[in-house]
Amino acid sequence: MRISVKALRGQQFPAVLLLIAAGLGLLFANLPAHDSIAEVLDFRLGIPGTAVDHSIADWIADGLLAVFFLMVAIELRHELTHGELDSLHKAAQPAVAAAGGVLVPIAVYLLIAGGPETASGWPIPTATDIAFALGVLAMFGRGLPSTVRVFLLALAILDDIIGIVFIAVLFAHDVQWGLLLLAVVAVGAFAILSRMLGRSGHWLIVLLMIVAGVAAWVLVSESGVHATIAGVMLGLVMSPVPAERTRHALEPWVNGIILPMFAFAAAFVVIPQVGGDGLSPAFWAILIALPVGKVIGITLFGWAAMQVRPKGQPPALVLPDLLAAGVLGGIGFTVSLLLANLAFDADPGIRDQAILGVLGGSLIALALSAVVVGARARHYRSLGKAAS
Repeated sequence: MRISVKALRGQQFPAVLLLIAAGLGLLFANLPAHDSIAEVLDFRLGIPGTAVDHSIADWIADGLLAVFFLMVAIELRHELTHGELDSLHKAAQPAVAAAGGVLVPIAVYLLIAGGPETASGWPIPTATDIAFALGVLAMFGRGLPSTVRVFLLALAILDDIIGIVFIAVLFAHDVQWGLLLLAVVAVGAFAILSRMLGRSGHWLIVLLMIVAGVAAWVLVSESGVHATIAGVMLGLVMSPVPAERTRHALEPWVNGIILPMFAFAAAFVVIPQVGGDGLSPAFWAILIALPVGKVIGITLFGWAAMQVRPKGQPPALVLPDLLAAGVLGGIGFTVSLLLANLAFDADPGIRDQAILGVLGGSLIALALSAVVVGARARHYRSLGKAAS
């Protein structure tokens, strides 16, 4: 058990597990077992006394994924206050590169799929899956300088911020401000309780925090804002020490159960029985924008940021390492799958093709990453041998 938990806290195994879960979801969706699994995913469960009534698939995407976003927000707050983004100097180059990694994929997407039926999918190729990217880096990047991992981590976190903003702003519908205000009150109570931990009544405080957190989730869900934003709000306001303990406790569960379940459910898509001309422009736009738009945007914008750095300051990353970070950034996966579900919620046909585009584009980026990152790692290992 100790070994398995250690593996789930690592970088390589969770990435492999995600890939397997997505592959199984796509496989079972196209086998005779499809109908039985679809019935399970469509089975509805509600919270007594509330209007909350979701299918199991929605509970995974709205409920369990909120726990993942809670962890993301905890890490985000740490990086903004004590980590790799705690100063303008540290954040400048990854911030500019992240901007390129968002703007260029959007442009590529709209160029291909800017029609009225598919234009709403433009946020989908803007995300970077931090678990996958760091997993590939761990598998193929032995020998790379730590600056590459730090840069990629900062880049992915900034991408997460952008993705969270997209989810909160673009996919809110018929917002009920009264309920949202009550959610903010619940989040405030959660924040206060988290700062009381360590005093008398420790377990009672933990229980009250859970109640406040669930209340915040229900209120955000019912307000018309996507429920995962509740996880973000709770993670950002939580006191640092209990936040880190919470992240550490949740990490194996998120990596080992929550994200694989989401990957399976999101990838549970029937492959369309059509020729190349019959596929939606959204499919092709995402398929190209993730591996190509991300590489171009991150590399060019990151390189431009290097050119305007203060005189005498060494670059954070050289151009070939920026390219390696760019191909890693094209692995959209988790957040891109969520954005695909949200962007085309009203059109299941285009939604399923968009999900296939996310899976295909991420796999292309993953394969390119293995080649480029491996080549850079061999280069640095050879430099190390020559120096010794």
